Amino acid sequence: MGRLFITEREINFISDLTKELVKDVIGQKIYYFSINETKTQIHDVYEEAVEKIFEDPLELECLVKYSPQDVKTNRFGSEEIYSIECYVHERDMIDKGIEVMEGDFFSYGTTFFEVIKSPATETIFGQIEHKSFITITGKQSRKGQFLSKIFGPTSERYSDEDAVQDTFVQQRGYESNKQGKTGDIRALQENGVLTTPISAPAEVSPSGDSTGAGSSFYDES
Repeated sequence: MGRLFITEREINFISDLTKELVKDVIGQKIYYFSINETKTQIHDVYEEAVEKIFEDPLELECLVKYSPQDVKTNRFGSEEIYSIECYVHERDMIDKGIEVMEGDFFSYGTTFFEVIKSPATETIFGQIEHKSFITITGKQSRKGQFLSKIFGPTSERYSDEDAVQDTFVQQRGYESNKQGKTGDIRALQENGVLTTPISAPAEVSPSGDSTGAGSSFYDES
């Protein structure tokens, strides 16, 4: 479909719809560790760094394609290697000033991954300047290659406070919600095409009542 029918208004509408799906419905996330180029010492000749210094982790909402581990056997025994694909919203990265680079790391559950490639997956109706998603392909890092605190959710078999995520709060273009600053920008609201939603962001959390439903989203009361 040509540019005659897909204008800036349609691009913003498509962008806001996909943001709503990823940030307000799906609720998956990774913790992203980018390399600090200022503090990391790079070799003058080889332009490589043996020891890398990373920024504080960033929580990125995304759609995760989780694959079972690949079991490989060699003369030392067997090992399990995970690989993963994460689809992050291109305009959301632009709004937050985040650049996804090969060589950075991220965590999903208890596993740390190294970014081996991060191309823009597709354009919006063939318009090269407007990308929809970035596909981050991660390969499990070996123990000792990257060390950091593990951020939940991880697994219900653990007893850590954040092992299971029991609270999810929408963002809906608000500057902040109950969980703090969101950095969420919806183009149609910013341009005055749509007003801020009348209702506050919906929330899924333990109800604490006698129904045992385990969620306050349905508003049983």
